[in-house]
Amino acid sequence: MKKRSNNGSQTGQSNKLELAIGNQIRIFRKKMDLTIAELANLANLSIGMLSKIENGNASPSLSTLQSLSDALNIPVTAFFRKYEERRNASYVRAGQGLVIERRGSRSGHEYQLLGHSVGKSISVEPYLITLPVESEVFPLFQHAGMEFIYMLEGKLTYLHGDKSYSMGPGDSLFFDAETTHGPEELIKLPIRFLSVIVSPRFSEQ
Repeated sequence: MKKRSNNGSQTGQSNKLELAIGNQIRIFRKKMDLTIAELANLANLSIGMLSKIENGNASPSLSTLQSLSDALNIPVTAFFRKYEERRNASYVRAGQGLVIERRGSRSGHEYQLLGHSVGKSISVEPYLITLPVESEVFPLFQHAGMEFIYMLEGKLTYLHGDKSYSMGPGDSLFFDAETTHGPEELIKLPIRFLSVIVSPRFSEQ
């Protein structure tokens, strides 16, 4: 049995970085309507070396990146932007959402968080909400942002501000979440619906 090289992942990450940098250099060069020969001349590089860098086949030194940034009149950090961007995906198997404690949990309501956004200016939280038992007291919610709910099973009356909405499978409601809202009457159990909350992610500074 062959041993897997411990440097495999590091080599892959390095190659991804080189490809990302090379692609950014090519994009900026074309935006300035420069040929490889013209940019190579401005940056004091050989055409062959610049071609290798743009194709991700050579790892440019910091001094080379500085020369290219001066020639293109952009900051060195611009070459790394696409590599540093995070592309996240949340995959949750059926029944394995993270159970969250929210007002209403004590009444038998279950809130499963199905994913969340990372490193963005907007927070997105999708929930699968299950109301399996009758309850006489319903919590009212009020928070920043907008909310969208989509009924999957059962029937209920949903309150938003001073208006009530009768909802069954396939019905949806999109509303300003800063107004008080929540289930008002459970008509047919069990009840399941999706809730997607979108709100600005405030800086901690």
